[in-house]
Amino acid sequence: MKKVHIAPSILSADFANLEQEIRAIDEGGCDWVHVDVMDGTFVPPITIGDNILKAIRPHSKKLMDVHLMVEHPETQVEAFAAAGADMITIHQETCVHLERTLQFIRSLGCKAGVSLCPSTPVHTIKNVLHCTDLVLLMSVNPGYGGQSYIHAVTDKIKEARAMLDAAGSSAYLHVDGGVSPKTIEEVSSAGADSFVAGSAVYNTPDYAAAIAELRSLAEKV
Repeated sequence: MKKVHIAPSILSADFANLEQEIRAIDEGGCDWVHVDVMDGTFVPPITIGDNILKAIRPHSKKLMDVHLMVEHPETQVEAFAAAGADMITIHQETCVHLERTLQFIRSLGCKAGVSLCPSTPVHTIKNVLHCTDLVLLMSVNPGYGGQSYIHAVTDKIKEARAMLDAAGSSAYLHVDGGVSPKTIEEVSSAGADSFVAGSAVYNTPDYAAAIAELRSLAEKV
């Protein structure tokens, strides 16, 4: 059976009850808690900062999966590491010295991830796989939750899977955007092993059931 990781995104949670929402997905069986950080520049919205991560960290022992959708991520990784991130993912498109920043994240005791927008070719990260613990492929244009999965990204997932395997990399292949019971089998079949799910979990009445359904569908392919 395929080992998968389900990472509900708190972007879709009720921010007025964030402690309860974190505890609910933790108790509901999530593997990771996905934290979307947006700066209003690289992507239109502004979401949360390291102070919010510090506040929610005590409410789950699950891996805190922090996705920095920000310009100049190298200026923020230290603060998020100190706030309790276990894994910090930065965008290839926003980081001039990508290898250096990935190594810096690792030096802080965190796993280092690199993310690509839908239009960014996979080969642009080939030369940093030696210091990458996670490759995150956006399957929507980053910025807003609730978007539909871009099916053209499926071939990109296959390409990334082949690249990781050829390099002998053990990095997770993470997919973020439009993942739902209708799309997760396609995404998993293409080679992904970890999945961000926002509205597919938080817009349901039973988080545990939603997480279990996603896991079952992803594992069976």
